[in-house]
Amino acid sequence: MVSQFTDSFDRSFYYLRLSITDVCNFRCRYCLPDGYQPQGVANKSFLSLDEIRRVTRAFVAAGTEKVRLTGGEPSLRRDFIDIIAAVRENSAIRQLAVTTNGYRLARDVAAWRDAGLTSINVSVDSLDARQFHAITGQDKFQQVMSGIDAAFAAGFSKVKVNTVLMRNINHNSLQTFLDWIRSRPIQLRFIELMETGDGGKLFREHHISGSVIRDRLLMQGWVSQPRGRSDGPAQVFRHPDYLGEIGLIMPYEKGFCASCNRLRVSATGKLHLCLFGDGGISLRDLLADDDQQDQLQARIAACLSTKKQTHFLHQGNTGITQNLSYIGG
Repeated sequence: MVSQFTDSFDRSFYYLRLSITDVCNFRCRYCLPDGYQPQGVANKSFLSLDEIRRVTRAFVAAGTEKVRLTGGEPSLRRDFIDIIAAVRENSAIRQLAVTTNGYRLARDVAAWRDAGLTSINVSVDSLDARQFHAITGQDKFQQVMSGIDAAFAAGFSKVKVNTVLMRNINHNSLQTFLDWIRSRPIQLRFIELMETGDGGKLFREHHISGSVIRDRLLMQGWVSQPRGRSDGPAQVFRHPDYLGEIGLIMPYEKGFCASCNRLRVSATGKLHLCLFGDGGISLRDLLADDDQQDQLQARIAACLSTKKQTHFLHQGNTGITQNLSYIGG
């Protein structure tokens, strides 16, 4: 039995990002501009409820405190509420989160909370309905905004909103976003545009460093906050005049990987040591039976000895990641 997943650089892994589907119904220009294209895997090949139960049990037994359900769009799975409940069977999990495009948030968020979900991230790349439509390929801005309101009404004390930072598209909208979170307990997270195999041209045209936003925040009196051991990679800032927070995710900044604390499992049961790694290690053969947990943990622990110290995005090496829905972003 492995007591804690740790790699050869003494990084401990408290955070699992578990993709449950790579299907998405949005066509975000930085991810799936041509819409979802099957990767040769039918929906029936995605992890089953029992397989999800087993893989999360193995991670929690080895120190994982936080699980995030990702996709694609995870709420497109018909058994999504059952998946939440299955993961919550692990009482040691401190946080069970989901990243969603918000498509079904207004309708279903109360049921998600009742099933055991504790945290929500919603992707909103613009507060202008027309620009939102242009970026996502879906005229769903008001529906997503209503979903965020529904999350608060359902009892969530905070909602995280993910915004992919794009030069000449939304990077000049900081003040609009700040006005929005002044009286709302929203952690707005600006995520640097990352290069993927399918997105090289977009990256070259629209990448901008999150340091541009950070410099403006510091000038306006925002203060950096400490990071917990199971927190994601965001640098979080607070201001006494705002109920909301700002988070910056800057994968191109020096030292970004030094505090890596997260591992990924794809919707087809492959362990990915890095979002931009060269391949995945299949766990599926060890998810067939409850009695395989020790073997499953041993395989994961052995794979961690091969985890690289850093990604190679600075060299333009995006690994196998063709788009951000491929292994859950």
